[in-house]
Amino acid sequence: MQLSDCHNVSDFRALARKRLPYPVFHYIDGAADDEITKGRNSTAFDSCDLVPNVLAGVADVDMSTTIMGKRVSMPLFLSPTALQRLFHWEGERAVGRAASAFNTWFGISSLATVSLEEIGATVTAPKMFQLYVHKDEGLNRELISRARDSGFDALTLTVDTIVGGNRERCLRTGFTSPPKVTPRNALSYAAHPGWTLNYLFRESFSLPNLAGHLAEGSRVAMSVGDYFTKMLDQSLDWKRAEAIRAAWGDRPFCLKGVMSVDDARRAIDIGASAIMVSNHGGRQLDGSRAPFDQLTEIVDAVGDRIEVICDGGVRRGTHVLKALAAGATACSGGRLYLYALAAAGEAGVHRILSRLRDEIERDMKLMGVTRPDQLDRSHLRWR
Repeated sequence: MQLSDCHNVSDFRALARKRLPYPVFHYIDGAADDEITKGRNSTAFDSCDLVPNVLAGVADVDMSTTIMGKRVSMPLFLSPTALQRLFHWEGERAVGRAASAFNTWFGISSLATVSLEEIGATVTAPKMFQLYVHKDEGLNRELISRARDSGFDALTLTVDTIVGGNRERCLRTGFTSPPKVTPRNALSYAAHPGWTLNYLFRESFSLPNLAGHLAEGSRVAMSVGDYFTKMLDQSLDWKRAEAIRAAWGDRPFCLKGVMSVDDARRAIDIGASAIMVSNHGGRQLDGSRAPFDQLTEIVDAVGDRIEVICDGGVRRGTHVLKALAAGATACSGGRLYLYALAAAGEAGVHRILSRLRDEIERDMKLMGVTRPDQLDRSHLRWR
C-alpha cells in the first residue's frame, strides 16, 4: 500500500498502521474505556440524511468562509494535537505547510514538538494555540505571552482534560512520551526501521514550549493520561478561564471541549469568540455524546451569538455538509490528518486535505448549493 492508494481517511489509517510501531499507532487510534464515544463521533453523522436540491446552477462553487475573523478557503480545519513529531519526523512543520497551502486554520498544542516562535514565523495559515492550564502558573503566563508575541491569531483553551482519560490501549502497549522501549514492544520498533531511524538520528525529540519548566513528557517518559492528571491544574474553573481570556487580549478566544448548552452560554458570558463542541476524540469521558449529536441543541441556544465548531469524527465531505446544515460555523478534526501525517508526512496531509476539499466541493454541487452559508436544516432529515 502506497500514498497513491489512499483516497480517504480510512485508507490513510491503514497505511499509518503499517508504517508506525504499534504503541505509536494505537496512541493515535485509541480512546477511553470501551471506545464507544470514539466510534459514535463518526457514526452520529449517519443519524440524518442529506436532502439535495437540483437545477441550482452550481458551476461556480465558493467554499470559503470566515472562522474567528479569518477568511479561509474551506469550512474544515486542523484541530490542535500533541506530539506530532512522534508520528512523522517533520511533525507540525509538515502539517503547518499543508494548512498554509490550503489556507485553513492550523492549531498546535501546548505539547507541540515545534516551538511557538518557529510556527509563528513559518506558517502563513491562520494559527491557533491550544492551551493546557498547568499547575505551574509561570508556564501558563509564558505560553500565553509567547503565543501572542509569535503572532498566533487565536487562543484555544481546552477544558475537558481535568484528569486523563482511561486510555487502555496505551496501558497495554506501554506508550509514553518520549517513547520507552520495553521487552514487550521492542520487536515492533525494530520491525519499523524507517520510523525508528528517523526518531533516533534526526532532531532530538522534545516539547520545546515546556522547556525550562517541565521535564515530563520531553526528557522524562510519561503516559499522556498521567501527564494530564499530574501536570494539569484540576482547579481550573470559569473564573480562571475568564482571566485567561483577559490575559490573551482582544484576539479571538475559543473554548474547546464544550458539550452542554449551559456551558456554551457561560462561554459567551466570559467573552469567548467561539466554542469547539468536542469530546477530545473520545479519549476522555467514554459514554459522552458525540459532537454532532449535541450540535443542533447548542446552535439553537447560542448560534446567533458565538461561533460553533463541530470538532471530531469528521471523515467525509458529507459530514462537513451535515454539520454546516445543522448550524455549525465549520468543522475540525485531529485523526483525519494525523493518520495522513503518519502515513506520508507533508505529502500525506496535503493529499487528505485535497481529497476532503474535493469531496466538499463535489457534495455541495450535488446538494445544489454554491456557498457554505446556503446549507440549512431544510437540507437535513433525521431518521
